[in-house]
Amino acid sequence: MARWSWFRRDAPLLSVTGDTGTGPVVVMIHGIASSSVTFHHLVPLLEPTHRCITIDILGFGASPSPEGATYSLDEHAAALDRTIRSLGLRQPFTLVGHSLGSLIAARYAATHRRALDRLVLVSSPIYLPPAVLGDPVDRASMGAYFTVYEFLRMNPSFTQRTAAALATVAPIKNVLELTEKNWQPFMLSLQNAIESQTTLADLSRVRVPIDLVYGALDPFLAPGGLAIVQQLRHVRAHRVSGVAHIIRPKLAQAVARVVAEPPATWVE
Repeated sequence: MARWSWFRRDAPLLSVTGDTGTGPVVVMIHGIASSSVTFHHLVPLLEPTHRCITIDILGFGASPSPEGATYSLDEHAAALDRTIRSLGLRQPFTLVGHSLGSLIAARYAATHRRALDRLVLVSSPIYLPPAVLGDPVDRASMGAYFTVYEFLRMNPSFTQRTAAALATVAPIKNVLELTEKNWQPFMLSLQNAIESQTTLADLSRVRVPIDLVYGALDPFLAPGGLAIVQQLRHVRAHRVSGVAHIIRPKLAQAVARVVAEPPATWVE
């Protein structure tokens, strides 16, 4: 508890990698083993009508990797909070999170209810303990994700070699970066933010409209978790055919359309 109190008080500033355009503010945070290049196709679509701010999350891209960090959702969100406060934004803004960034965004939105006017979650890996799922297929599918992630954490050489191979064919340059330098943030974020998430509970506490945008071919989406989130009354789901996890042009266009639309009316 003492260590976490220290971290909350002294959460590091993250790297603000881009701040372009004018208009309503859109803050974007990326996912695990990546950086703000995630939004390479999205920013040009939004900046003619919006102020687009991109931020590298804790431990990745150009942001710091503090000694002693455990990379829990609380720590990620605390660093995000300090960074957003440093920007001096005066009006509620739209927060867009991709992959792990969407889980961090959900935690931030749950604890900063007046900061946002909308939450947009893209390619969200929303997982639940398999035992809570009634459908045996969903239960087995959910369990498989945890098994794979544990294997990746326990086998750093294999995981880094595989990531390096995938990076050579990735559709956006440097969108996948996993090396010895960011192994600790990767491994701990996977364990303490993705595998140990309470995102469903976070989303139930959010008091602004939520848009969930995802690709029909995304291999990281668990159908059981996705189905439960879509039942929340303040969530609108947007399924994009023919796309997977990374924000390629078609997925970027879908996210831009969502951001450009008026948010759904919030009803208590």
